[in-house]
Order: sequence, then C-alpha cells, then structure tokens
Amino acid sequence: MAKAEIFERDVDAYEKWFHDHSLAYVSEIKTVQALLPKEGEGVEIGVGTGRFAAPLKIRHGMEPSAAMAAIARRRGVAVSEGTAEKLPFEDERFDFALMVAALCFADDPAAALREAHRILKPDGVLVLGLVDRERPLDKARDKKEESIFWHEAACFSTAEVVALMKEAGFHDFAFTQTIFQSLEMIAEVEPVREGHGEGSFVAVRGRK
Repeated sequence: MAKAEIFERDVDAYEKWFHDHSLAYVSEIKTVQALLPKEGEGVEIGVGTGRFAAPLKIRHGMEPSAAMAAIARRRGVAVSEGTAEKLPFEDERFDFALMVAALCFADDPAAALREAHRILKPDGVLVLGLVDRERPLDKARDKKEESIFWHEAACFSTAEVVALMKEAGFHDFAFTQTIFQSLEMIAEVEPVREGHGEGSFVAVRGRK
C-alpha cells in the first residue's frame, strides 16, 4: 500500500477532518455499525488511527502507517503492521472484517479483497465503507486535487465494489447509506437508510 505513505506524513490533517466534520463522522459510524455482526472477533483492515475500530469495539487492526498505528494503539486497538494485499493473519482467523475507505488506497484492490476473504471464517462477513464515486460528498472529495488524501485515492462506485467482492468470493450483499447533503449543510447526525444510490457514504456487507 504505497499510497499509505501520505497518511504517514499527514496524520494531523487526517485527525482534523474527523474533528471538523464530527456529525458526518458519527453518521458514518452508525452506517457501518448497522451491518456489523453483534458478536464475534473482528479486525479492521487499514485501521488508521482507530477512528472506527475504537468506537465500534473492534479489538484488532492492520495498518501500514506506523504513525497512525501508534494512535490507534493508544485508542485501545491491537494493531499489526502489514498491507491489505498481504495480511499478517492466519487463514479463517476472524468472524468479520471492516475496511473503511481503505480499498481505494490499496495498490491492488482485488488482491486486498482476496486476502480479506482468506482471513474470514466460513460464513464470516466483510463490511466495506466507501465514498461512492457517483455521489461525491463535497467539492473536496469530488475534486481530488483539493484534498491531500483523496488526491491519492482510486475511488469506486458501489457497483464496482460489489463486482470486485463477487470476484473475491463474497455473496449475500446488504447495503446502508448516509450523508444526503454536502458536509457544509449538515447540522445534525444524518439518518441511516438501507440501500444505496442516494447517500454519499455507503456501507456494503458481503458474506464468505
């Protein structure tokens, strides 16, 4: 995950986004949470600073950026170093896995999804959180040159993510969505709705 180098350099900017857009952040957590299993052992792939794993009580994480991993550990996540394309976990280790925006920073998204499939137990689930390329959140995410992070991202549509997940062996898909207006207009936590195609942030769940 060579694209992860930007997160190593700009951890403060990454953290600032969540502070400046706290209502959108909470909306995204709730959207992901709606699809996560209530029980079982989970891992977040590309855990970053633990902004999702910690509040969702996911105990394990993988992160290529040492600077981000250090913050995630302070938030109580047991972080292993590695990449999404070569996860440092044995086969069929986890009941579920989470990836939030991490797929668009992977050097090989198809390989990353195959690895996620490998580490899941039979009938385990993968939940992906993504900013749907066809429903951009705001100008900073639509015009990638305006964002130090999204400039490096290879964003996907929901349909493209589902196609990649199917190729990796996932099936039985479910969707939730949120963020139905620009970030500047959000005055309260956004609702979470089933499906996709309206909200800018989408969670996709596939089963092994």
